[in-house]
Amino acid sequence: MTQPIPLDQLPLKLTLSDMLRELAGDERRERIAVADLLDALGDRALAALLFVFALPNVLPMPPGTSAILGAPMLFLAAQMAFNMKAWLPALIARRSMARSDFLTMVERVSPWLERAEKLMKPRLTPLAVGAMESVVGAVCLLMSLAVFLPIPLGNMLPALAICLLAMGILERDGLWVLAGLATAVAAGALVSGVMWAAVKATIYFVNQVLQ
Repeated sequence: MTQPIPLDQLPLKLTLSDMLRELAGDERRERIAVADLLDALGDRALAALLFVFALPNVLPMPPGTSAILGAPMLFLAAQMAFNMKAWLPALIARRSMARSDFLTMVERVSPWLERAEKLMKPRLTPLAVGAMESVVGAVCLLMSLAVFLPIPLGNMLPALAICLLAMGILERDGLWVLAGLATAVAAGALVSGVMWAAVKATIYFVNQVLQ
């Protein structure tokens, strides 16, 4: 295995997949903490970590996983909405996993991430910079709340919206931001429908019990 580039010497032109692989391949580390990701990703940390935390929720996950991954997304999305520097509470930042487990995860994600990165390029950039980052942050905050709530089958589409929006911001690709916004609208409609159906079912059940 080739010696990984020290994290503080990584060129900014590296893609997210490159940066994750470099961190996963750093044999000097036994564990990878969320704080390590914050440090390694630098000024790209907000969008990059939103993607990292959202991606597992796009896939079927064990019950309770969305609540664990949704909490840091709430913090990160709020910071993007208010144009703040990436920060997470120590309770979250200290969470870590074995480097070997992190490497396995990166190896599974990288092929999909690399395909996405090849499709992306700076275009429609006004939709991915400046004030639009705050708009995207606000949308991601709403989607993160949907992921965090225990809504049956309600976390996959919001998480996908966050992934698309985060990658759009990372690569300054306004087309992906538009795709993310469209997905967010669809996710909002789905989650609203599920919640309304749950409310109606609860009211019906209560009425049946009281009769």
